[in-house]
Amino acid sequence: MAFSLNVSPPAAPFAALRKLFPAEGADPRDPATIRVVEQITRERFEELVGRALDEVPDTFTKAFEEVAVVVEDFPPPGQSLFGLYQGVPRTFGDRSGFPPPHISIYMHPLVDHFRTDEELVRQVRITVLHELGHHLGMDEDQLEELGYA
Repeated sequence: MAFSLNVSPPAAPFAALRKLFPAEGADPRDPATIRVVEQITRERFEELVGRALDEVPDTFTKAFEEVAVVVEDFPPPGQSLFGLYQGVPRTFGDRSGFPPPHISIYMHPLVDHFRTDEELVRQVRITVLHELGHHLGMDEDQLEELGYA
């Protein structure tokens, strides 16, 4: 017996970006338990990152003046990350001659793991504070104690 798959063009520009995700306790073999989640656009994700940055405590404002935050689609190949700090920590001392530090926020791993705007904003905020902690010289244990791991 032969099967054919008929795919009609998307009704809206982003309809093709829909993904299927199993609902809590869903049986992936049972279509009745699958829910469709609209994939987020890059523009919307950047708005949510901005919202998360607005929620960062004022005590970190000075450190943010030294660090750029950029959105990238994916982490480097072979790495499973939500974000990455690249730079020389403040605790290093003289950082002249080094490239400016920056924090990369990786859109697709975050969107794949967190389904609502609120979850995304919360995790982006945690990720940014985690990476900013590295800029301030904190290690993974210190960041975990603060709840940013």
